Amino acid sequence: MLRHEIRPGRAVAGLVMLALAGGYAADAAGAWNATWTFFAPVFFGGLWLAATVTWVSYRLRRRRAARKDPTEDSAAQAPSCGGATSR
Repeated sequence: MLRHEIRPGRAVAGLVMLALAGGYAADAAGAWNATWTFFAPVFFGGLWLAATVTWVSYRLRRRRAARKDPTEDSAAQAPSCGGATSR
C-alpha cells in the first residue's frame, strides 16, 4: 500500500463544506430556518481556518525537513561522474 502525504487543511475545508451542505439541506427540508447571511461567515471562516491549518502544517514540514541529518543530503548531492571536467 502506498503512503501519501497527510493534508489537514483539505480535511478541514472538507468538513466545513459538509457542515454547510448539511445546513443547507436542513434549511431546504424545513427542519431549520436560517438566512443566507449565516452561511456566508461560516463559509469564509472555514476557508480561513483551512488556510491557517495548511500554513501551519507547511511550516512544521519545513522545520522537520531542516532537522534531517545533513550527511544524508550531502551524499545525495555528490557528483556521480567522478568530478567536473573543464574543456
